[in-house]
Amino acid sequence: MKRFLISLTMCGVFAATVVAQDASGAPATKEDVERYFSAIHSHDMMNQMVAAMAKPMHEMVHQQYLKDKDKLPADFEERTNKMMDDMFKDMPFDEMMQAMVPAYQKHFTKGDIDSLVTFYSSPTGQKVLRELPAIMGEAMQSMMPIMQRYMATVKDRIDQETAEALKESEKKAN
Repeated sequence: MKRFLISLTMCGVFAATVVAQDASGAPATKEDVERYFSAIHSHDMMNQMVAAMAKPMHEMVHQQYLKDKDKLPADFEERTNKMMDDMFKDMPFDEMMQAMVPAYQKHFTKGDIDSLVTFYSSPTGQKVLRELPAIMGEAMQSMMPIMQRYMATVKDRIDQETAEALKESEKKAN
């Protein structure tokens, strides 16, 4: 009888372990992903990130205006900034978040989502969420000159390749 109870207990522990593993390895549901989005305050985070990104973008418009102000209308900067702000304001964030759900379901299990929700519900997770928009804004400001310089290099390279291809085409045509 004692062996039977020990065997029964062992089977129960094994079954509980398997059930626990199945729950954590189960695919994340749409509701799981939405719970994660809620835990990370996704809508607020998107708004904060857009606001943080707007500053360097406004600066980029300002620099462009200063560079070409003799060719541009006086209200160019104001109109362009308003257009960008309106575009960001009207961005379909909720629709975009719903479109992301299948990707999260593909890459994360229910257990993964539970762990993420636990982390982002913690004080450290909440700090990450509070600080991330400012970090992204500062990083964007720091990266903007590098990206602009690199894009200028890419443009120069494309111009060079185009000029060489045109010369080759001219040689073949003659």
